[in-house]
Amino acid sequence: MVDLSRPSEDDLVDLARGGDNSAFDELVRRTYSDTYALALKLTGDPEDARDVAQDVYLRAFKALQRFRGDAKFSTWLYRITANCAANQLGRRKRHRHDELDEYNQVIDLHPDSDPQLRTDASLLRDRVEHALSRLPDRLRAVVVLREMYDLTHEAIATELGITETAAKVRLHRARQKLKEFM
Repeated sequence: MVDLSRPSEDDLVDLARGGDNSAFDELVRRTYSDTYALALKLTGDPEDARDVAQDVYLRAFKALQRFRGDAKFSTWLYRITANCAANQLGRRKRHRHDELDEYNQVIDLHPDSDPQLRTDASLLRDRVEHALSRLPDRLRAVVVLREMYDLTHEAIATELGITETAAKVRLHRARQKLKEFM
């Protein structure tokens, strides 16, 4: 049964295009956690991820009329997020000389009820996050888009503005580096 009290993402996009700001607000509410999570994975820094997420929604709002609907709204946001994160990392490199914070916390949105399993998962997650943070930005972006967002090599290439072959090579190199780091 369709819930008529909760409009679909497509309906919200149409309403927002028509000038309904509350529809855009609802789109933000529905997509923010995924957008922030991707930004965090790509930047490795919570503050940068918040800045990226803010930039994503500002750009999305301004470009909403140009959204063709060929892909889902959330997929379109992933593309904007990847671009904004790349821009943020470029700014950070110009303005900061710090390495990525090795102690990022990852929010477990679906914790298991077993404390031991939760602890083991947390330790593994910390090791993976640490290994990811050690990767160069261009390799980390490919891994995140492939492994966490399940994008194809072709989609990764499109997102990052590289060839499909380059995406495959970067993914292979990133996996090799992760094996070394783990």
